[in-house]
Amino acid sequence: MPYGSLRIIMARDLDLARRQILAYPGDELPWMPVGGIENPGGVLGLHLAGNLQHYVGALLGGTGYRRDREAEFARQEVPRTAIAGALEAAAQTVDEVLARAEKQGLPVVFPEPLRGRRVGTTDFLIHLAVHLGYHLGQLDYHRRMVAPESGPVAGMSLEALPEP
Repeated sequence: MPYGSLRIIMARDLDLARRQILAYPGDELPWMPVGGIENPGGVLGLHLAGNLQHYVGALLGGTGYRRDREAEFARQEVPRTAIAGALEAAAQTVDEVLARAEKQGLPVVFPEPLRGRRVGTTDFLIHLAVHLGYHLGQLDYHRRMVAPESGPVAGMSLEALPEP
């Protein structure tokens, strides 16, 4: 399977998540609760970075990353630049692993059972890309609710997609 398209889409969306975090006008706003929204922007940023570092980096790329999923949801008041740095590091990891996959391939079956089930690696990578997009939308809405003056952050560009 060619992983180039997933590589491009995930790079685009991780960069957009990083820019969304940096678009909050203060370090306290990514953590501001909003009625009915369980996970504020700061949590979403840390969760996306940890999720991809674990599944793509550690399990597919052998990076040795150790995930602390509880901390992704429990930490508070992490500065925007630190969250953005975590997203940038995740983007670098995803890019390196998927670039290597273009040359060497990846296992057909994902190396670790997920909730007791075996799944295909390609299917799971697509799931991870959709998961990223899902939380990216949540991040955008949270930021606009707590900082409406920050305006939109462009980046879901079709121009990033390769031409056939």
